[in-house]
Amino acid sequence: MDVYLAIASKRDERRYAGRPVPDEALRRILDAGRLAGSAQNRQPWEFVVVSDPTGLAEAVYEPNNLRTAALVVAIVGRSGLDVGRAAQNMMLAAWDEGIVSCPNGIADPAAAEAILGGEAALILSFGYPARPRNPAARPAEEWSQRANRKPLDEIVRTI
Repeated sequence: MDVYLAIASKRDERRYAGRPVPDEALRRILDAGRLAGSAQNRQPWEFVVVSDPTGLAEAVYEPNNLRTAALVVAIVGRSGLDVGRAAQNMMLAAWDEGIVSCPNGIADPAAAEAILGGEAALILSFGYPARPRNPAARPAEEWSQRANRKPLDEIVRTI
């Protein structure tokens, strides 16, 4: 998939089909996170694949996002820009595989840490979409126009 088309057409999705994520797709998603750049190449993360998200679901703001996901990956480590880069890489790699995703805010950090064995920076849920999505159905520019985002002229300044 064209990178700009992937970025323009990707939307956070919280409704998943009951289809499992194949091992090869899981490996590519995790490797995309591993390949993210980080300050001084510190790689301040550990990716925890959560095989049973039942308990962890109670630690996020929207428990059903985890309960219904085919795959849950917690990024454990210091939160910040580097974690965001790894997460975005994983979500875009998933989208390239036809897998949708959603970042989940952590409502109870202590509970998440007890389950994961370390401080959770971010928890991602993944799955095939409940309603089929076709990014190639329209050009990237049309996806961009349809996005609920401020226009560039409102957020870009030249000095």
